[in-house]
This record gives sequence, C-alpha cells and structure tokens, in this order.
Amino acid sequence: MICSVGEILIDFFQAGENSSSFPVLSAMPGGAPANFICAVKAAGGEGAFIGKVGKDAFGKRLKNLLENKGIDSSGLVEDGGVFTTLAFVTLDSLGDRSFSFARKPGADTMLSFEEIDLSVIDRCSCLHFGSLSFTDEPSRSAVKEALAYAKSKGKLISYDPNYRALLWENEEEAKKQMLSGFKFSDTVKLSLEEAQLLFSEDEKGAADILINKYGCSLVFVTLGELGCYYKNEKGFGYARSRKAVTPVDTTGAGDIFGGTAAALIERSGKHPRELTPEELSQIAEEACTRASLSTEKQGGML
Repeated sequence: MICSVGEILIDFFQAGENSSSFPVLSAMPGGAPANFICAVKAAGGEGAFIGKVGKDAFGKRLKNLLENKGIDSSGLVEDGGVFTTLAFVTLDSLGDRSFSFARKPGADTMLSFEEIDLSVIDRCSCLHFGSLSFTDEPSRSAVKEALAYAKSKGKLISYDPNYRALLWENEEEAKKQMLSGFKFSDTVKLSLEEAQLLFSEDEKGAADILINKYGCSLVFVTLGELGCYYKNEKGFGYARSRKAVTPVDTTGAGDIFGGTAAALIERSGKHPRELTPEELSQIAEEACTRASLSTEKQGGML
C-alpha cells in the first residue's frame, strides 16, 4: 500500500459568467497529494491518505470521495476550527494553469504531528509527500516528523517538490524548504520548471544532482507535452505518451504521472534503484500516457 500525506482541497474552475459579469465557478476535488493517491488507485494500487479538512460541507465531500474510491481515509482529520482549503484555477488557451488560494490558514496547513495516525504509515510500503506541506507551521514540522518516522521504519519515500509562488513568503524561502525535502527522498518527480528554479539546470543536470548529491534513487523530470526524462543508477532515457491529445486542463497531470509511476514501481517488487532501463521506460511511458489523457477533461483527479 502507498500512503500520501498533505493537502486535499477544492479547486474552483471558471465555468462561465453570470448576468453581472461575475464568474460562475465549478468545484472539483484536488490537492497534489490527493490527486497522486487517486492515481495510485486508478493504476491498480492500494492507497491511504493522511491530511486535514474542515468539518464543513467540502471536507465531508472530500472524505466521502476518498472512501468511494476505495482509499483508506482513516488518517484524514476533520477540524471544526478551520475551513477546508480552496484553490481558484484559471486557464490559458493551452490549458495551462495559474492559481490563487483561500488558505490563511487552510485546514491542510494546520495538521500537527500528534494528529497523524502512525499506524497508517506502518501499513504502507511507501510514503508520498509534496513541498506545499512545508509552506506553514504546524504542517511543515508534522510532515517532516512523519517522514523521519517512515524512514526509521524502512519505508520508501516519494517526493513532489511542487512550487506555487503565492503560497510562499518569498522565492528563497520556497527554495530552502523545497530543497529540504530531498534528504528524505528515494523517488522524486519534478517538472522542468522546478528543476530550473532549484538547480538552474536542465532535466539531465537536475537528475544528476539529485542522485549524486542528495542520494535519491530514481528521478523523473516531467517535460509537459514532450513527456519525461528518467534516471536511476542503472540507466536513463526519455519517454512520451502513446496517445496524442488536445489539452483542456493540465491541472493534476504531474500528480497523475507520479501516482501511476509509484503504483507500477510498487507492483514491480523492486527498489527504485534496481529497476532496469527497460522497466523504467515502460513505467515512464505508461505514466506519461495516463497523465496526458487526464488533460482532456477538467480537474486533476482520476
């Protein structure tokens, strides 16, 4: 089983305008770690989620959603003192996104270590996290303590260093906290834009740094419509989707890539560093394909 910890929230997309020229909004479930674990389940894996929502209508819907998908939600805390986090997504003509947030605070940032059910981590083989848990306390310390606990129990760690400028105090703080996640990580999935932000390198240079300096076992760098670059100690290469698509909304495509890859790695029964170039190519191609197909609809969750 794979466990994901972090934000689960509501994404609002513009679905038109009303007679007063104000946007009509469509609500969709989201949050990168939540999208990830739903992709794990869609790819045939078993999943669990740890996080926090408000004790409100949206929080209840998100909990029910996880349960209806067959994902273990016993680690999802409901808190009557904060609201479920909200994100507002706008799209350009290519389906690429920009975000604004109602998160001051949002429920996801208020998760404490004492609220984390460690038995959920005990039951999993891999713990996945994203860097948006590091924007604020107490979630920053809570997730880092959970990662340390998982490492002490021999669990694999999967990391997505997700950058949303509006959620950080400044770019330097974002880079500092995003970099701090690599010391825990076995498998890393990041975009080319994040590789350039953190390392001022292209996909090959970033993967080399993550493997040689930070000790990561497997790195995927996603390249948008061009697919991805992958590398471990046994090999490297590029992969692309088997399907050509016309994107409507790219929200969550990277999360779907990561969740698909994680499920297939777990199914292989191998440590990520032991995967052969042929196995990596197959995993990366399937992850690219599922991520690509997800862009043909609105919302980031499978």
